[in-house]
Amino acid sequence: MNTTLLHFHDPMCSWCWAFKPTWLTIQSGLDSDIEVQHITGGLAPDSDTPMPESMKTMLQGTWQRIEQTVPGTRFNYAFWTDTSPRRSTYPACRAVVAARLLDPGREQDMITGIQHAYYLNARNPSNNDVLIDVATQVGFDRDEYAARLTSDEVQTTFEQDLSLAARTGAQGFPSLFLTSAITGPVPIPVDYNNAHAVISRIHETREALAKHNS
Repeated sequence: MNTTLLHFHDPMCSWCWAFKPTWLTIQSGLDSDIEVQHITGGLAPDSDTPMPESMKTMLQGTWQRIEQTVPGTRFNYAFWTDTSPRRSTYPACRAVVAARLLDPGREQDMITGIQHAYYLNARNPSNNDVLIDVATQVGFDRDEYAARLTSDEVQTTFEQDLSLAARTGAQGFPSLFLTSAITGPVPIPVDYNNAHAVISRIHETREALAKHNS
């Protein structure tokens, strides 16, 4: 039975960044006929308003909690002093969608590029110029990518991602769901420190769905 693993994420979600190494291992351990589909969930809408100090403090606390919960996760706290943070992740989500539309094979590279710019290099992915720089580093033509980033097609596709996340019931990011043409989405628990447990659960769920529909 051909199945799809839906990966709901936001490139500016710090828990998604913490999940990254485990997620890469999970993907490499999946059966070849399980397709992975990345869906941008959108944590925070477009905004030009500077982030309040209370939210900056809260998010830095989240980073610290992640460092304790998921050993090996790194953050560059210079982001909070060297940039002008805004609570706006939609631009980064659209950047991933633009990469998907231009070259699906580079979508995951774009996600990683945004995460590195944000969490390691203290650059602000709420800004389109940063996102265009990342796309260029990933290998896209700068002018072509910049035009696509602000296109109606990207906005429409992003809205479809948001709608799918809402319909599926993805309550947070990252979230994983296994689905097929004859079954609805089944949630897969996320374990940030144990890729094998997640892979096993995916394969067990797939086998159970196949038996149920045989």
